[in-house]
Amino acid sequence: MRLSDLRGRKVAVWGAGREGRAAVTAIAAHGPADLVAVDDSANFLSLPWDGPLAEAAPLVTGDEGFARLAAADVVVRSPGVPQTHPWLIELRRQGVTVTQGTSLWMADHGERTIGVTGSKGKSTTSSLISHLLAAVDRPNVFGGNIGVPTLDLPDAELYVLELSSYQCSDLTDSPRVAVVTALFPEHLDAHGGEREYYRDKLNLLAYGPRTVVVNGTDPRLAFELGDRAAVRAGTADSVNVAAGPDGTPWFHRVDQPLFPRSVLPLVGRHNEGNLCVALAVLDALGIDLVDRKDTLAVAVAEFQGLAHRLTEIVDPSGLTFVDDTLATSPYAAIHAIDAYDGRPLTVIVGGNDRGVDYTPLREHLAERELTVIGIPDSGARIVEALDGLPKVRTELVDDLAAAVQLARQVTPAGGVVLLSPAAPSYGRFRNFEHRSEVFAEAIRTTAPA
Repeated sequence: MRLSDLRGRKVAVWGAGREGRAAVTAIAAHGPADLVAVDDSANFLSLPWDGPLAEAAPLVTGDEGFARLAAADVVVRSPGVPQTHPWLIELRRQGVTVTQGTSLWMADHGERTIGVTGSKGKSTTSSLISHLLAAVDRPNVFGGNIGVPTLDLPDAELYVLELSSYQCSDLTDSPRVAVVTALFPEHLDAHGGEREYYRDKLNLLAYGPRTVVVNGTDPRLAFELGDRAAVRAGTADSVNVAAGPDGTPWFHRVDQPLFPRSVLPLVGRHNEGNLCVALAVLDALGIDLVDRKDTLAVAVAEFQGLAHRLTEIVDPSGLTFVDDTLATSPYAAIHAIDAYDGRPLTVIVGGNDRGVDYTPLREHLAERELTVIGIPDSGARIVEALDGLPKVRTELVDDLAAAVQLARQVTPAGGVVLLSPAAPSYGRFRNFEHRSEVFAEAIRTTAPA
């Protein structure tokens, strides 16, 4: 279904956040017979619905919202509406057509799009792809889950999109290049279970992409793909890291050295894998990595990394504060913790509680010495999961600001205070940016004079 197919139809946009606002603006321009916005989760964090938005579509809240959704020919849901929402289940039972802004957009732009998803690494990898393409004279527009909503993107010859499992689940068109960075259990409450999550994630590949590029070193991803044809980055047959001419780790295209690992400023082995995937995408697009290796090396060295992803914040105390608020699962937090191996470490965890199993985090920390501070809502459950580990000190506090204050007291000089929450931001915060703002403000207000 395309945006143009909504002309003359009754349309309800479900969600009043960034994606919902973009959908209302885009759909209104295509002449629907009726357009309404529905927000079933309005609270003190909600942004005002006024001006052109209110003129284009009245906002309905509360229980009346379901009746307006059920009366529509097409419901365009925001990604944040879970597949398990009772209203959504009932709408589909009644045969109401449900789609999403990204699906509408992809129908018109898939052939010009590189779509990147994954349980971890999708944000950094998609940003790297966009950055490196620009460096080799392939201008592109970057957007999606972490950037500008797809329906707000300007016209371009090439797009690079970071796509969440929520966005992938409703696609009926695949991008020209479909990229998957990793698979592990995530967002299970929103998808209905582990199998459903993998199904929705891999729906990105379901509609005939020209090329599939994956992280070939991820075991769960390898199992789910089976013998499907794909470029498997990180393996000897693609872009990989191996000993280079000077004996140190280098990035290679198969057996041809490109540049040293030390060129990449991002910490952690997982970021080596992200760059392997990004370079493999360029290779699949016909860019000669060996011929352009010097240009690529400069671009890699200049890559700043993403805000909210292992972003270090300068502090006069000598502590290193790290914003990794995009780490919304235990597996992502594990990677972040490993990136600071060998340094005194305090980790702040907790957020929207989706019932995730934190046993993998417990197993990973069995021999680690660190402090873990839990904040609502899931912090108490995470701390409980770590109970009894001999080298892990745990604390509970009421909010993120209190966690920063306590971290200053318990973290040894020269240590690291890592916000890697292993849970989403929603509930206490508008979004991940809001959580980062609160973290940064707490660091400023508690800094020594």
